[in-house]
Amino acid sequence: MERETGLSKDTLRVWERRYGFPQPTRDVNGERIYTPEQVEKLRLLRRLTERGMRPGKIISLDLRSLENLGMNQCASDQERPDLARFLALLREPDVSNLRRHLTQTLMRQGLHSFVLDTVSPLNDLVAAHWMRGDLELFEEHLYAEQMQGVLRSAIHAIQHAGRAPCVLLASLTSESRTLLMMEAVLSVGGAICVPLGAQTPVREIARAVGAHRADVVGLSIKGLNHETTSGLAELRTLLAPGIKVWACCNDWSRLKRPPQGIEFAHILQQVPDLLQQWRSSRGQ
Repeated sequence: MERETGLSKDTLRVWERRYGFPQPTRDVNGERIYTPEQVEKLRLLRRLTERGMRPGKIISLDLRSLENLGMNQCASDQERPDLARFLALLREPDVSNLRRHLTQTLMRQGLHSFVLDTVSPLNDLVAAHWMRGDLELFEEHLYAEQMQGVLRSAIHAIQHAGRAPCVLLASLTSESRTLLMMEAVLSVGGAICVPLGAQTPVREIARAVGAHRADVVGLSIKGLNHETTSGLAELRTLLAPGIKVWACCNDWSRLKRPPQGIEFAHILQQVPDLLQQWRSSRGQ
């Protein structure tokens, strides 16, 4: 279910307990069994919560209502011809054409501009088309694998000795795409990046900071909720005061009481500013 929906098992169980959905049946061994309708609804819920909607407000809606809500949210998406080209290549049998076009665009734009001007809006466009039913789930997965491969190759090809700060990158949820984009932007800026990946427990992040002598923890957060905000607050208490925590989150401004000691970036474009501010504060 984690692979099929992108939702962690912890999230699924919290929703089951708190909201009464999903309500899986049990097999003879007591294992949860989900219906195809529940799987489809959970996928839609994941997409909508990633766009900033609260699960408690929408989880009681039926499939048709969620689909309409998703299409209304996507209706304002402006499709650029250059991005539409990637979608066309995604539907072709030969996936190497998509990989080649991604790589050529990267080489033409440079990694920093590629991430901000192409990858970020393209991720949103692919998600919008999946929500509309224009893309199959396997096509979305295929796109994600190809994009991650291109970005990882570009990050590994960067030739620099590495400058402070050392940034530990992690996500408290299953979200990983923005995390990889953060790594790319920071690597271009010369930072030393230590990626831990998605669904990293808070206490393990704190242990890794000590093990790698990190200066900063960089977090990718999609869809703020009680779990993520409490996780941020807990992480801050586990870290020494001098360790910065940067959270890339598009809807943090709606928090009435943001966790203390967290520096938020509304969009990826603000991450280089955080990097520059850190260096300036230390005379670098």
